[in-house]
Amino acid sequence: MAHATGKYYVPHGSWWPIIGSVGLFALMLGSANALNGSGGTWPALLGLAIVLFMFYGWFAEVVRESVAGYYSAQVDRSFRQGMIWFIFSEVMFFAAFFGALFYARALSVPWLGGEGVGFFTNLLLWEGFEPTWPTDGPAGVGGDFTAIGPWGLPAINTAILLTSGVTLTIAHHALRDNHRGILIGFLAATWLLGLIFVGLQAYEYVELYQDYNLRLDTGIYGSTFFMLTGFHGFHVTLGAIMLIVVWLRCLRGHFTPKQHFAFEATAWYWHFVDVVWLGLYVFVYWF
Repeated sequence: MAHATGKYYVPHGSWWPIIGSVGLFALMLGSANALNGSGGTWPALLGLAIVLFMFYGWFAEVVRESVAGYYSAQVDRSFRQGMIWFIFSEVMFFAAFFGALFYARALSVPWLGGEGVGFFTNLLLWEGFEPTWPTDGPAGVGGDFTAIGPWGLPAINTAILLTSGVTLTIAHHALRDNHRGILIGFLAATWLLGLIFVGLQAYEYVELYQDYNLRLDTGIYGSTFFMLTGFHGFHVTLGAIMLIVVWLRCLRGHFTPKQHFAFEATAWYWHFVDVVWLGLYVFVYWF
């Protein structure tokens, strides 16, 4: 079993990294085969099940060690540094997709329309192409579609996600003040709002496919729209699961006003998700 020696933490041997590696390999291989029509659905689902099992088992073990008091202040600092780097990697992840959106809108589309260095590209390949945004690409390769505006479901989802940030902050202050009832109530409201957001986004996707003819393969606009909003929705789902786990731990009496890193890490992640959505709402729905 793990134990703390002085200010250093000595972890025990674990099979979870190996189990996770096997699951990720099966998930990757199955997904690649499924995308190529080679019947990889079942290996992908098996890999996903193994990964979920690994997450459940490994995190349950970490929770037991934390409750048992194995973690020192040095371990707490290392956890915080790890979470900071993880969120930084997520910032870079979304920065890449925002960069692709900016490149397409500000550079590629104008070049195809004959602006700047794209004069010969327009003359030789796509003469007459109008460099407007949103676009389904030269020669209408993405098919006719209707772009979605910032009002309606996008505005409602923005209000929901911003409200969830407020309820989470209230829950955090309640934990610091040791008001367990307020903590549990507002934390529950936070993950409920997150699940409502995901549900409304799924409804929006169905509406876009059926009524707007906007799909993942609808040119550069469709691909960037669904990649950005889809990955964000995945992150909201992950954050909601994290909030539910923290909420269940609060129900069991875990965390103290001074020691509650799991709560803080989840709050950091959720506020990061909020900020990313604001960027999406402005640059994807408004402009």
